[in-house]
Amino acid sequence: MGQTVLDNIPSNDTVLSIENLSVGFGRGGKVEQVTNKVSLSIKKGETLALVGESGSGKSVTANSVLKLLPTGSAHYLEGNIKFDGTDMLSCSERQLRGIRGGRIGMIFQEPMVSLNPLHKVGKQLVETLAIHRGMRTKKAEQLAISWLEKVGIRHPEIKINAYPHELSGGERQRVMIAMALINEPELLIADEPTTALDVSVQAQILDLLKDLQIELGMAMLFITHDLSIVRRIADRVAVMQNGELVEVDECKKLFSSPSHPYTQKLIDSDPRGLPVEVKTGSETLLNVQDLKVWFPITGGIFKRVVSHVKAVTNMAFELKKGHSIGLVGESGSGKSTTGMAILKLVSSEGSIAYLGQELQNLDRKGMLPYRSKMQVVFQDPFSALNPRMSVAQVIGEGLRVHAEYDEEQLDALICDVMKEVDLDPSARHRYPNEFSGGQRQRIAIARALILKPEFILLDEPTSSLDRTVQAQVLDLLKSLQSKYGLTYLFISHDLNVVKSLCHYTIVMRQGEIIEQGETQSLFTQPNHEYTRELVSLSSF
Repeated sequence: MGQTVLDNIPSNDTVLSIENLSVGFGRGGKVEQVTNKVSLSIKKGETLALVGESGSGKSVTANSVLKLLPTGSAHYLEGNIKFDGTDMLSCSERQLRGIRGGRIGMIFQEPMVSLNPLHKVGKQLVETLAIHRGMRTKKAEQLAISWLEKVGIRHPEIKINAYPHELSGGERQRVMIAMALINEPELLIADEPTTALDVSVQAQILDLLKDLQIELGMAMLFITHDLSIVRRIADRVAVMQNGELVEVDECKKLFSSPSHPYTQKLIDSDPRGLPVEVKTGSETLLNVQDLKVWFPITGGIFKRVVSHVKAVTNMAFELKKGHSIGLVGESGSGKSTTGMAILKLVSSEGSIAYLGQELQNLDRKGMLPYRSKMQVVFQDPFSALNPRMSVAQVIGEGLRVHAEYDEEQLDALICDVMKEVDLDPSARHRYPNEFSGGQRQRIAIARALILKPEFILLDEPTSSLDRTVQAQVLDLLKSLQSKYGLTYLFISHDLNVVKSLCHYTIVMRQGEIIEQGETQSLFTQPNHEYTRELVSLSSF
């Protein structure tokens, strides 16, 4: 193990120190310990990356700093946390309110949970400036607009009046980053802050954070499962496994010569390998021509259409049976809208032909036979799975709609498909919240697979997963494709994942195709400047 906590660090230079922190959860005397004697320190201007798989204790440790763990069920069993000499665990709620969002900023992984859905984003930014800096509304609004622009939001003077649900996932995450930084904190705790962002915006955000560190002397605790980000931003790295620190070292040294086997496993889990072999001359399954999705903008008393949001324009491609096409581009480029239009979940113009059958002319009843053949797996399995339904109910729901089986036959099919995706069928009566993120994504894949589809839309299915789990899910998708001849349209901002899975890649920007071609040649010899930028950033 490398140099660890508080070694040779002057106390007056240490912004945050965590010593022997053990945390548990439980009620009524039954407490389950989840972290064991975790010790970390961060100096002024330093970035410490905290890495490890889901359930390793990363977020529990980070949330302990501001006592954000659930009151009543969380127990700080031993240890202490000091921020600039203040004992955080003994602070009153009033003292903590003065520190949270002011001296310590925090970026959460899921912005839809953290942002108030009932208030415009501008109001939420202005509110934090009023609380911590006593700033008046007009001046605060001007500063809020400048920060939205800083974090890469287009037309910030318009977007400041948007509600969270009116923004894309990447835009919501950028609002969260602006909210955490707007008060220029001394310490920033960033919990997976760039998970939902494409590589170009991710690079901009990371550069912004580094620039602010230089400007403000800000310390940063950066939690992530993406080791390429760690290489880019971290000064030191702390690796957690099963609630314990297993290795702490300088970033370069840790990647060049990791001392713990678990660290080596994380480093070796980056996406690799090539797409599955496919037959030449395969039949065209999906033919999309001149696809257009424009959302009307209305104004005035009579709500006349005054303009359009041009989400997708002139989209065209052919997807052959058993092949995978990757759809890449920044947030708001039209990737997900294209996928939703193909499934006829949003209105569109142009041609969508499935095995020669034009889908645009079909009504709801006419589309029903195609619903079982065309399935989708979404980015966030937690929000995509009904929490009130058991896993068996979730997986079998589609079969109940599209086929007629008795309960015994249905149960047998559910067990079979769970085995297919490496889930234990005996867990089928449990609920989604009882499973890890990777297991929930396998449940979502099983739900799609049980209908024996020919085509699956995969909308960022691995972006929220740990690297090791991501590799397992990718291997699963490849094996299923090879076994059943499945056809994938794979939406992602991670070009390394696309390179591993997809035979052909389409690069989108602002609703249009800017480049497309065979994946390997596109990545080795990109023609467009934007594609070259994406490739260079993904190979960091």
